[in-house]
Amino acid sequence: MTQPAIKVEDLSFSYGDIEAVKNVSFEVMPGEILGFLGPNGAGKSTTIKVLTGQMRPKSGRAEILGRETGRDDPEIQAQIGVCFEEKNLYLNMSGLENLNFFASLYGIKDPDAMEVLRRVGLADRAKDRVHSYSKGMRQRMMISRAFINKPTVLFLDEPTDGLDPVTSAQIRTTIQEEADRGAAVLLTTHDMFEADQLSDRVAFINEGEIVALDTAENLKLKYGERSVKVRLRDGEGVREEHIPLDEPGSSARIAELASSPDLMTIHTEEATLEAIFIKLTGRGLE
Repeated sequence: MTQPAIKVEDLSFSYGDIEAVKNVSFEVMPGEILGFLGPNGAGKSTTIKVLTGQMRPKSGRAEILGRETGRDDPEIQAQIGVCFEEKNLYLNMSGLENLNFFASLYGIKDPDAMEVLRRVGLADRAKDRVHSYSKGMRQRMMISRAFINKPTVLFLDEPTDGLDPVTSAQIRTTIQEEADRGAAVLLTTHDMFEADQLSDRVAFINEGEIVALDTAENLKLKYGERSVKVRLRDGEGVREEHIPLDEPGSSARIAELASSPDLMTIHTEEATLEAIFIKLTGRGLE
């Protein structure tokens, strides 16, 4: 039986008297993307910092590839890739030099740094110094650095933050490629579209606690309302009618409207992850 690449049991962490993470438990399997969905300050980044050994937990247990985190472990460090919100790049080195340097820290003698830069759209700026990069380019540089050692486990903290829609889509494709390769991915984000598109499962985290953990589809079925939106001509204007699918008489009403000469469009609707998050926590993701 395949073992979890990441295993967390009752993990807690506090900043003084403030409990940032409260008895969190979850697993991430090889090849799986687990989306941590929550607003800023919910405990997402703190969880990653504990898992990557930057901070020791107050209580609980966390394992990566079967080895306990929280200690200097070169064997584990060689198998993980990390992209944090903080940009700790060498600004006076080129993008290519940055990647080659970080590859050397992993003991990689002949890294394909140009290919990694191509994947994030930076190949044409490979020899430019990083201080000349825009904020979005530096973010892509951070992501390329996380990929350079072909990691078994990837920790991505808001990986598309500050990127334009086209570049964000490109980065999502590369993240999916990493999972398809077999990497376990823990993705923190407050972008519900990103979580919905990428994640095999989603964990809603709020005020340090996981309030729901399941596939996006199951969460929508459990907490959302299935409905149909019908748009019809109404004189010179347009009127809309929302019909819940689970109520008596819905099928007959949909059939009636579908046969109307005033019908313009008809399509199903489902709850968004953000709507479900609000329903469960009483607050939005921003």
